[in-house]
Amino acid sequence: MDDTQVRERLDELRREATGRLAALEEQLDDIAVARRDANSDDEHDPEGSTLAFDRAQAAVLAADARRQLDEVDAASARLDDGTYGRCERCGRPIPDARLTARPTARLCVDCQAAVERR
Repeated sequence: MDDTQVRERLDELRREATGRLAALEEQLDDIAVARRDANSDDEHDPEGSTLAFDRAQAAVLAADARRQLDEVDAASARLDDGTYGRCERCGRPIPDARLTARPTARLCVDCQAAVERR
């Protein structure tokens, strides 16, 4: 994969994560308004999920979108400084197949497996 293709893919991932984050932040705002305006005890409502559950779920998904944006930023920085595609742990090249599947990968498959075993 050449640098132009990598940058295009990273830009695509950034757009997706940014859009997801914006939608989730809007959802969190809506939940806050609903909670402020609610006159009922939604924590004990047998009719479905609670506002607290909805808020927690949206907050976790928003945190994941922020994490993805951080990973994209880090991959872009590696691309800029010429270290993209090299394992941060062992220094060997990360296979193109892994980078195609996970453009933000920092570690080769062997090093990632070793980290996950810990």
